[in-house]
Amino acid sequence: MNDGIRETLGPLRHVLEQVDMIRRDRGRWLSACGFGPIETPSRTVRTWPRAELRAYDDAGGTSQQLPTTAVALIVPAPIKQAYVWDLAPEVSAVRRMQEAALRVYLLRWTEPEHGAAEGDDGLATYAESLIVQSLDAIAVDCGCPSPVVIAGHSLGGTLAAIFTALHPERVLALVLLEAPVSFEGPAAGAFAPMLRAAPPADEIVAALGGQVPGSFLDLVTVAAAPDAFQWEPLQDAMMSLYDPLALRTHLQIVRWTLDEFPLPGRLFVQVVEDLYRGDRFIRSTLHVGGRLASPANITAPVLVVFNPHSRVIPPSSIARFIDALPPNADAQALHYEGDIGVAVQHVGVLVGHNAHRRLWPVIQNWLRQRCQNNPKQT
Repeated sequence: MNDGIRETLGPLRHVLEQVDMIRRDRGRWLSACGFGPIETPSRTVRTWPRAELRAYDDAGGTSQQLPTTAVALIVPAPIKQAYVWDLAPEVSAVRRMQEAALRVYLLRWTEPEHGAAEGDDGLATYAESLIVQSLDAIAVDCGCPSPVVIAGHSLGGTLAAIFTALHPERVLALVLLEAPVSFEGPAAGAFAPMLRAAPPADEIVAALGGQVPGSFLDLVTVAAAPDAFQWEPLQDAMMSLYDPLALRTHLQIVRWTLDEFPLPGRLFVQVVEDLYRGDRFIRSTLHVGGRLASPANITAPVLVVFNPHSRVIPPSSIARFIDALPPNADAQALHYEGDIGVAVQHVGVLVGHNAHRRLWPVIQNWLRQRCQNNPKQT
């Protein structure tokens, strides 16, 4: 290991862990003030050391289950808590998917139990085996062995896309919301300069003790894109002051940003080296669990939602992914122009009031059509 990296990050490790605890305390304080999530009732189907599978049986908070045409599995980003998908009834992506006649499950990432074996906590776990196990558990839980809709946001969308490339026969439709899928040159966006200057990811992980604290990831993202993760939230707070509903959602998202947990070291290394630096997914050179993950393997209809002004997920990242799909692929891209009251525009597609009024009805119609017409549906 580079001695300079060890000397710099080694002592910082304990500081970052303390910062994580302080941030969580601030988040709990915001919850005590009434700005925590208001989640749809759910139940636990199965648990693993790194995750749990949640089922949403209560349709929109009513006692009557809506008729369903297909099953959906949500794959959140493995950095912060998954309740950003279900922040409040009026801005709940879970409920919008239920309204599209989907039976919704969510793969909620968790911290490992104390003393649990680390095992292989890389892409083979997060982008394949835990999703496979979730689909198997769903088939038992609801008696629906048919292919399912897979939906993911941010890095969760990346994991969902990789899984779909590994197991195309198990996916009915793929929905990617502000998800990075190509990382070469301009497609890496605001992170490109930092990636070029940063040391090897495995040296960073070793210096940090095997896991990457959430506060370290927060520092990195703010340093790479201060406009998106520092100045935009401040501007959004000011613009939300005279709209009580927008201000409430803003504060709920601020509370969510404080609720992060460590990223497994192996996953961090593979995301940085294999995806961002190597761009192996789009280049069809990414092997996960002994299988080749290539966009050319994806046979399901694909819906991609992106912000054309984003420096975090640039439009070129989405364009290269769509170009890498098979010829004549059923792929559609939707623009999301941002919102007020979302704190961080990167999550606006999930929690923005305008997104739920204008964008989600389009997503719902797309889901209904693909679930009813797709020949994979049984």
